[in-house]
Amino acid sequence: MVSNNSTIAVVGGSSALNISEAMATNLTVWERLTGLPTILLENNDLLVLECRIVFTAMACIYIGSHAALRRPPSARLPKKDKKGNHVKHEDQDDKFVQGLLPSDAILFPILAGAVLVGLYYLIKWLEDLDILNKILQVYFSSMSLASMGKLFADLLHLLTGVIFPTVWATNDGTLFHVDSERRQWYVATNSGDKVWDEKKKTPLPHLWSEWNLSDSKNKFLWEIRRLLLEQWSVRLFVHGIVNEKFKIKFNDVLGVVLAVGANVAYYTTSSTLLSNIMGYAFSYTGIILMSPTTFGTGTAVLFGLFFYDIYMVFYTPYMVTVATKLNVPIKLVFEGPTKASMLGLGDIVLPGIFIALCLRFDHYLYYYRQRKLIPVELKTEDKSSGQLITDNETQRMVIRPDYVNPQGQWGDRFWSTRLVKIFSPDATPALRASAFPKTYFHAAMAGYFIAMMTTLAMLLVFRHAQPALLYLVPGVVTATWLTGAVRGELREMWAYTEDGGLDVEDVIVEVDGSGNVIKSLGSDKDKDKDGEKTKTDVTTDGSAKTTEGDKSSANQAAVKVDNSTDKGIDNSKTVRETKQKTDKPPPVFLLSIEAPEPYQVRAS
Repeated sequence: MVSNNSTIAVVGGSSALNISEAMATNLTVWERLTGLPTILLENNDLLVLECRIVFTAMACIYIGSHAALRRPPSARLPKKDKKGNHVKHEDQDDKFVQGLLPSDAILFPILAGAVLVGLYYLIKWLEDLDILNKILQVYFSSMSLASMGKLFADLLHLLTGVIFPTVWATNDGTLFHVDSERRQWYVATNSGDKVWDEKKKTPLPHLWSEWNLSDSKNKFLWEIRRLLLEQWSVRLFVHGIVNEKFKIKFNDVLGVVLAVGANVAYYTTSSTLLSNIMGYAFSYTGIILMSPTTFGTGTAVLFGLFFYDIYMVFYTPYMVTVATKLNVPIKLVFEGPTKASMLGLGDIVLPGIFIALCLRFDHYLYYYRQRKLIPVELKTEDKSSGQLITDNETQRMVIRPDYVNPQGQWGDRFWSTRLVKIFSPDATPALRASAFPKTYFHAAMAGYFIAMMTTLAMLLVFRHAQPALLYLVPGVVTATWLTGAVRGELREMWAYTEDGGLDVEDVIVEVDGSGNVIKSLGSDKDKDKDGEKTKTDVTTDGSAKTTEGDKSSANQAAVKVDNSTDKGIDNSKTVRETKQKTDKPPPVFLLSIEAPEPYQVRAS
């Protein structure tokens, strides 16, 4: 247990509080509750610590939830950019590393209990905990490299967006856009023309855009901007083991370097600040990478850990002992002049992944309400009875809106939006997309705030270790499902999933007289799954489309024709080059980093 009677501990879902005779033991629960404001006012340092606990937890969840946004299945990636070129969207369409299953509601408490009990008896067996703390510090330091690198890199991306925005507005509302190739700012007119401002030559916003610098310094600033914003292509190949391609930026590399330095400093100094930074990183990446998959699975997992937390805190000494004896970054430590407090990462990550799911569900509904239903004609040919029977009917095809990535817009929002419209920016399509309604997210955050305040109040009232999930799980889950019930969207909540089942194209649906979807008839891609018995063609103009088999045959025929026509052409040089490439042995190890071609600065 906690030896210091002025220490608050909230670790791994548990809490412990001892206050020296702050409340008389003979008071009733109601009298203790009514006396809380007086106690907090008399103990200002305790009030500050509690505010820091609540603010830190909510800030981690808020930032992590927004960083966990992905393309929702109700939106589609645009195939072409504004110039009509085909674009790739690897950074906008990545998948979650870990999606939870309903069975995890049973496995999580069992595995957590096994680890907790093992650590407890290891602590009792060892006479010197310094050895165990050192081993665990090395383990968590190595495991936190990726998490801290991600956290530092995203902070650097945020700082880069603030220093080098793509748009900014003057006091009179004039909106300036940047042209990286021309290295100049312009104003877009209603007719689509660009009005260039010859005075604004630096890549900095507002008054600094007219900073009178030499050509060499100005060029240096533009090169720095290009270095921080451009994407590098990295390929890692190890024969028979890995073959990966991914995109990185300079800030990502710098973030990893900072993470290595922070880990070395933590291992040599055991600094509380660095330990907290590791805790922030674990919470941040945990919320980003983990997904409950569905609201049903998330609710089941949280309530499984809800009962686990109650048992481990109220009926065993395992939780509090492990939390207070180990000096490892599994908690956030807050130190005051006379008191200290600890917040376990489990009280942030576990409710946080559910709250992040609420935000992504809001994102899903934002695009779901923008979908269009286009009339299509279904032509069905049935040969099962031995006769050809053709049936024509008109249904609706769901056309999903194009996806606009809302991430990375903090700098543009800061420089292009007035304070009164900071929560509803409209300067660019990306800013408008980032301001989608967040009803379920705000409801879950409100439930988390009330539950955290209740947890801290119970600590003061009962002066006994309190399982935080006892209050956090009902607070967050009840607020979310109650919001769905009030809005009449329980059906949408229950059907929402992030396993990819909703991410289909050309869905044919049946609607009622009011235009509401009452039944999904499948997608156009599934039209020939019944073999030769039934074939369905979908058209928007009443004409028949070529089936996939016909298209494949036509393409093969075209290839044969092209090959036959090429026989008479002397292509011996091409054959030799192809043979040389084929005979070249593949590499055993390859690590390459490719940067895009530098901009060719156009004349003004």
